[in-house]
Amino acid sequence: MASVISKAGFPDILDPRYREVTYDTFKLQKDMIPFFYNQVASTQFVERGTDITPMGDMDEFGGTIAYDSPDQGYDWTATHKEFAKGIQVERALWEFDQFGVIDDLFGELANSAFRTRQKDAARFLNMAFSDDTYFFDTTENVALCSDSHTTTRSGVSTSAGFDNKATSALSPTALGTAITAFRKLKDLGGERINVMPNLLIVPVDLRDRALEIIKTEKGLDTAEGTINIYNSDYDFNVVDWIYLTDTNNWFLADSVMMKKNLKWYDKVKPEFARVEAFDELIAKYRAYMFYTLGRGSLWQFIYGSAVS
Repeated sequence: MASVISKAGFPDILDPRYREVTYDTFKLQKDMIPFFYNQVASTQFVERGTDITPMGDMDEFGGTIAYDSPDQGYDWTATHKEFAKGIQVERALWEFDQFGVIDDLFGELANSAFRTRQKDAARFLNMAFSDDTYFFDTTENVALCSDSHTTTRSGVSTSAGFDNKATSALSPTALGTAITAFRKLKDLGGERINVMPNLLIVPVDLRDRALEIIKTEKGLDTAEGTINIYNSDYDFNVVDWIYLTDTNNWFLADSVMMKKNLKWYDKVKPEFARVEAFDELIAKYRAYMFYTLGRGSLWQFIYGSAVS
């Protein structure tokens, strides 16, 4: 258990000879949860869902209707988790704080909640190549970006159109290959899906290279001066996110399908409270939140490159 912040531990806060006491806080990044996720008010500790496979193509009518039905797809669950953190401050220190440092410490509880939510929001990318079950689980038991996706529909070949994972470093050639593979992805019935990537998601380390590839009009990486099709024929939005932990991995996404599939469930949005221990004259502050996140069983909204 962390000790109480007291006069003995922080004597400089009471010393007016110090012109400035700087607390280690940083400007908050823009909240990216609304960008990536469809935010849903939660009603259950474990949110559950399932998918069904598409039906086959229509048959030429030969006098009798041929009946078909979808198959049960994969089930999924998203389990809530509680998060909390507190701080304790000696009353006398709070009363005579010369520089507002104690107020900054209380503000750090909000910063802590913000960072935690952003890091968890980035899990679907940081853990895209692993079967991450911390919040979300699906009966397919396959990573979000994988070359081993399966289907519950019998008779459907998964040899093509079920691979949304690559390993190439970001380059014009790798981007073109990924776009082609992405557009050829198939649904659980083995049929082509009308997906069009319009997001190029990268860590901050690749931001400049991504913008160079997308925005250069002519002569990208060549001396011929040819038109850069990624600038003229595609409407890409480059998104760099400070909470992406790998400096080389990158992703393509269809933003419409992404928002339909990614779900953020808030049961208790970040809340803050204060109480004073009556006998000890200790002020206690705490932050609390309760949420989960997940996606439908569909994975075809994203194509990832795990660069070694």
